Amino acid sequence: MKMERSGIFEELRTRLVNDLKANGRIRTPAVEEAFRIVPRHLFLPGIDAEAAYRDQSVPTKRIGDDLVSGASQPSVMALMLEQLELQPGQCVLEIGAGTGYNAALIQYIVGDRGKVVTIDIDDDIAAAARQHLVTAGLGHVNVVCSDGAFGYPDAAPFDRIILTVGAWDIAAAWREQLRPDGILVLPLSVGGVELSIAFAVVNSHLESRSVEFCSFMRMRGSFAAPKTALTLGPDGGPSLKVENADNIDPERTYDLLTGASSDLATWVQTTGEEAFWGLSLWLALHETGFGMLSARGEFAERGLVPDLFSFPRGARATSTVALVGDDSLALLARGPAHSPGNRGEDRDGSFELIVRTHGTNGDAAKRLVRSVRAWDTAGHPSANDIRIRAYPKDMASVSHHDGFVMEKPSSRLVFDWT
Repeated sequence: MKMERSGIFEELRTRLVNDLKANGRIRTPAVEEAFRIVPRHLFLPGIDAEAAYRDQSVPTKRIGDDLVSGASQPSVMALMLEQLELQPGQCVLEIGAGTGYNAALIQYIVGDRGKVVTIDIDDDIAAAARQHLVTAGLGHVNVVCSDGAFGYPDAAPFDRIILTVGAWDIAAAWREQLRPDGILVLPLSVGGVELSIAFAVVNSHLESRSVEFCSFMRMRGSFAAPKTALTLGPDGGPSLKVENADNIDPERTYDLLTGASSDLATWVQTTGEEAFWGLSLWLALHETGFGMLSARGEFAERGLVPDLFSFPRGARATSTVALVGDDSLALLARGPAHSPGNRGEDRDGSFELIVRTHGTNGDAAKRLVRSVRAWDTAGHPSANDIRIRAYPKDMASVSHHDGFVMEKPSSRLVFDWT
């Protein structure tokens, strides 16, 4: 390992790690030590030192208008490495090599007795990752150019498998190449919400150990997902993220969004944190047409998209939950402020949820009100309380009495709140 323990790089790395510890992303000594030792700037040549050690993602490759590769945000990397529960001597498969930095962190944790294979679908990305790893003194990491949907049978079975690209389903190869006591961590699209899920093997299925929210570039290749995001209106317009964007007419949805609206009361009090961590997932599982709608820059300032989750002041960004129906659009918003200057919040940070309805057909709005009240009656369950089980599609059918069932092409997912 090439260690740089002098000058600006060490200072910036120390500051980043201290911040990741303070916000709870780094929780264990092994992950902390890896972030303190592995130099991120060696995996981002041409990027200035300050940018290399900010808690931000760094785009590295586009194909046309689509961003297809980059260096993940360090806080998200730390979160997923904690979910992975790495131990010295383990054999690990990473799908999505990117710059090679995450593979370097993994290799540092598993040590000289451990083995790391990282896969990328693009030759140039794999070659660059390989060179970065050599520069960092970690040339023994095996970088492979391949389609990650097939895993890497030549080095299987693996103690751990991690995806750093967004998946829409769980490939059979990942299950088959995981040891019986292994852990699979992947960003999985669930009804328009993306979750980082740590799965453990339980008998003949996978069962979640931890669930976190995340956002990743989509997986490409033979296991690519349907289109899940689209832009409404002109370039730079609001973005809608759904389970399958092929079912949405972006022009009509934009017309609805910019047209007349009215508000409906739900009589439900919540907080921005509860709405994000709990209500959004509840709606994703219970409502068709669910999506996450966001706007940036001038479109955020125009107020088209309610600021449900309350971005920091000055962020020029807004985001909320949406239901797209037949010639209708319903959004969640904060009710009027109950105390001056509190952005719709009471003194305890709570606010009333209202439903903003667009279009002449009020079906989506009625469904949204009904589901919000059902979530309230259930006690505001959150992602922290959910259990997710993943079964191979060829297994016997699972009863809906076991939980909410979501069918994917290769998997059957069952969700229940504990």
